[in-house]
Amino acid sequence: MKTIIEPFRIKSVEPIRFTTMEERRALAKDAHYNLFSLHADDVLIDLLTDSGTSAMSAAQWGAVMNGDESYAGSPSFERFEGAVRHLMDFKHIIPTHQGRAAEAILFSILGGEGKKVPSNTHFDTTRGNIEATGAQAHDLLIAEGKDPSNLHPFKGNIDIERLDAFLKEHGDAVPCVMITVTNNAGGGQPVSLANIRETAATARKYNLPFIIDGCRFAENAYFIKQREEGQGDREIADIVRDMFELADGMTMSAKKDAFANIGGWLALNDDELAQKARNRLIMTEGFPTYGGLAGRDLDAIAQGLSEIVDEEYLKYRVRSNAYIVERLDALGVPVVKPAGGHAVFVDARSWLHHIDPLQFPGQALAVALYEMGGIRACEIGTVMFGRAPDGSEKPAAMDLVRLAMPRRVYTQSHADYIVEVFEELSATKDKLPGYRITEEPQAMRHFTAKFAPIND
Repeated sequence: MKTIIEPFRIKSVEPIRFTTMEERRALAKDAHYNLFSLHADDVLIDLLTDSGTSAMSAAQWGAVMNGDESYAGSPSFERFEGAVRHLMDFKHIIPTHQGRAAEAILFSILGGEGKKVPSNTHFDTTRGNIEATGAQAHDLLIAEGKDPSNLHPFKGNIDIERLDAFLKEHGDAVPCVMITVTNNAGGGQPVSLANIRETAATARKYNLPFIIDGCRFAENAYFIKQREEGQGDREIADIVRDMFELADGMTMSAKKDAFANIGGWLALNDDELAQKARNRLIMTEGFPTYGGLAGRDLDAIAQGLSEIVDEEYLKYRVRSNAYIVERLDALGVPVVKPAGGHAVFVDARSWLHHIDPLQFPGQALAVALYEMGGIRACEIGTVMFGRAPDGSEKPAAMDLVRLAMPRRVYTQSHADYIVEVFEELSATKDKLPGYRITEEPQAMRHFTAKFAPIND
């Protein structure tokens, strides 16, 4: 059979409130055209993020009831630690309340003025936590990863030649080498196992630790199985183990590929670094066996890690995004291809070519999607990445709009509705205005900045 159905049944539902276009226009204006400022119950289909928005399984909710809330030495931590180590066999596994907390702890130790941290593409919170210490985040993505229409199977790969040259030039200033799987800011594109191996070897050539941001590790492993030579007959869990045995550490948001609504971890092999991290954890998150989480959250993560490596789920997950990409491509909407694992990325700069990049075409499209159809998406472009540390502005490498798909939440009908909204929007897209920022914070402005249409 050709139809790939959802590998689950729906057991509990929550209602969606329907709004009119007139209501949504007023709501967008009241939110200063920043979709993060909308109330969730004013959103019809919420694709702002796939982080913490998954539907947990019956088994996860059952695990919640087993949560032990002891302050120290909880059995929930032992189950959590065992589930992580089953897939990522690091010596030290340190729970945190979410991925950015793991990043903050890591770079409070490794960061600092004059430090330079290379990766394929740092996402916003990673970049923010690096730069908050005075260090610099550098992106060394392969050229194919910057071309939305290029069909390279592993557009998330780091450019090994550029990495080697970077380390040769700046090695004394580099505390670690990172790679993000999948590459979120680059369109949810995967990194090959071969590229992970080469990255690890290059880091070790310069005696540097290699850290993986593993938020979407299972989706990345599925792409490796589907696209990389010699991997097609392997189990997803075994590919995951191969990915992480190459690393010296990892940061993780369990709000992505662990189906959890909260949680994460920092995992390390270096004893001294781990001790410093635990000391910092106690100051900012909590005791090392709960790390800012309730015991029930640790148990939910442990169960989720057993579910995420199910190949039938991953097949459905990836196919759901590919379906929308194919439908939008047929409509002439420029999309990042091949389809990514966790989201559909629309090339707003190409589609809204009448809007200058410094007038934020990604933000313009995101606002229009909400006003037209109640869809909340996220700009991944010049708003997020266009401001340099010195305050100057330049266009980001791409102006994308991310439609991040919450795991096990929406159905085929929702996917068809998303496509229909784009079809209606295509008739008026050339009249959409650009935007200007009227108020912004000093860091990670996309979360709280205020906007106004250029024609206001």
